[in-house]
Amino acid sequence: MKVFLADVLGYCMGVRRAMDCANKALCDNSDKRVYSLGPLIHNRIALEGLQNKGMTVLDEENIDSINEESIIVIRAHGVAPSVSNKLISKNLNVVNATCPKVTASQRNAEKYAKHGYLVLLVGDKNHGEVTSIAGYAGTSFKLIENIQEAKSLKIDYNQKAVLLCQTTYNAEDFLSIAEEISKKVSDLKILNTICSATKERQEALKKLCPDVDGVIVVGGKNSANTKRLYQIAQENCKRAALIETWQEIPEDFYNLEKVGITAGASTPDEVIMEVKDKLETR
Repeated sequence: MKVFLADVLGYCMGVRRAMDCANKALCDNSDKRVYSLGPLIHNRIALEGLQNKGMTVLDEENIDSINEESIIVIRAHGVAPSVSNKLISKNLNVVNATCPKVTASQRNAEKYAKHGYLVLLVGDKNHGEVTSIAGYAGTSFKLIENIQEAKSLKIDYNQKAVLLCQTTYNAEDFLSIAEEISKKVSDLKILNTICSATKERQEALKKLCPDVDGVIVVGGKNSANTKRLYQIAQENCKRAALIETWQEIPEDFYNLEKVGITAGASTPDEVIMEVKDKLETR
């Protein structure tokens, strides 16, 4: 069997930065309780590693339960300003691990809302990033999850609006939604805030698919960008699988001649290499 890695896969800049922040917080504060405010990233294996080092995931509603000496690491997806203000009011030690790309979207949402724009955000309603950006837009906000919602959106044609996007959203789907919304608003500013890392991983996967008999996507099953990679693999390759660890490799993959591997932006390097090694050594 030959195993091929996608040209771009695994940790993106924002995730690697968040993991570095968390590990430094743990190392520098071995005598204190260290929390992440929500899951730091969307990868079970990485989170278990942090937990084994002493990090505890804290829900936002439980902020009042911790003491002032605790260390709080804000997740890569960011938090709404109401949450940030609560942390400040309690004088907690905060490490901000928000991805810089998400921070930029938060600032854009806040800026345009203050200037009278309706902030339209394309994304998944239950995603932490979407919740954080929505908080910066305040009441001047609408979420669009898919092209069907874009088509059914009721909006004043003369209402000036800005269109943003969850950083891990599918690029082609966003363009379709932007085209649809542009028909409904006379003054629409379109900010393609999809992270280049997301697009690079998707394009590298599309390039890989024709050259292999099957593709394994390695990553968290609750990770938006990983699930989109899996969707692309299904659309472009005759066999595709989404796994979190090498133990989940489907048995039939061991019988293929050429297997491709890609991985979500929150998948640790060592997990990717374990999958590669198992395929090559079986």
